[in-house]
Amino acid sequence: MLVSKSAKQYQVGINIILSLMTFCMIFPLVLLFMCSISSEKSLLVYGYSFFPREFSLEAYSYIWKNSLTIYSSYGLTILVTFLGTTISVMMTILIAYPLSVKTLPFRKFISFYVFFTMLFNGGLVPSYIMWTTIFQIKNTIWAYILPGYLMGAMNVILMRTFFMNSIPESLFEAAHIDGANHLQIMWRIVIPLGKPIIVTVAMFTGLFYWNDWTNGLYYINKPSLYTIQNLLNRMIQDIQALQSNTSSAMSAGAIMAVPAVSIRMAIAFVALLPILCIYPFLQKYFAEGIMLGAVKG
Repeated sequence: MLVSKSAKQYQVGINIILSLMTFCMIFPLVLLFMCSISSEKSLLVYGYSFFPREFSLEAYSYIWKNSLTIYSSYGLTILVTFLGTTISVMMTILIAYPLSVKTLPFRKFISFYVFFTMLFNGGLVPSYIMWTTIFQIKNTIWAYILPGYLMGAMNVILMRTFFMNSIPESLFEAAHIDGANHLQIMWRIVIPLGKPIIVTVAMFTGLFYWNDWTNGLYYINKPSLYTIQNLLNRMIQDIQALQSNTSSAMSAGAIMAVPAVSIRMAIAFVALLPILCIYPFLQKYFAEGIMLGAVKG
């Protein structure tokens, strides 16, 4: 099959653009890792660089020495991400499937109600008062799971649209004829055929939970309940507090004793590792899940 010259030029142009976009995405990760293996002195004197002027594993040595605190935060982050993602995906399926059934009473009203939550919310202060006084989640693991990320209207709409447009209605009719109820249809037909959108929503939700630090900032003040993101944030705050009192010899000595910049880079890189490892295995579901889930239904 012959390819026209214009088509070849178009393909070359697209490849160049995608290569540049890929480079822009990889660029920060490479820089982050290189800074984490650079000495603190070289970072302070020469700034960030792709080629460490002084190779040093001092930051990772510091992480290893404080492994109990860091690993406990890491484990809590994994637990929160797993629980939050699992519960969120289950609730999303339980809402999205009924909304995809055209015979559902008040279907349009419920769909509008879900969409309405994308436009308006109660605000930070009322939410904080509600979660801390009524649900009393402060300084508990549920403070990371419940507020904000447990249910997303966008995820519900994506999943509902996928179910409506990607699963043939004849399958539902055949299942009804065979005597299956809606719960059986959802479990045996919708969930297996909806794997692309379910994996996509699970990955998006997992990223939100993994990168979240605002819930910990608002609701957690016990160091034993810090996730890796909140631990990193607290370390940055402690370092800034030391730097604001550099007139004191003790503070100056404390700053020199701790590789502040490289430690932040090392912890950030360690926090990214699970996402970098998992993403390639789930990437194949993204294009199909998003494209089919975003079709207007």
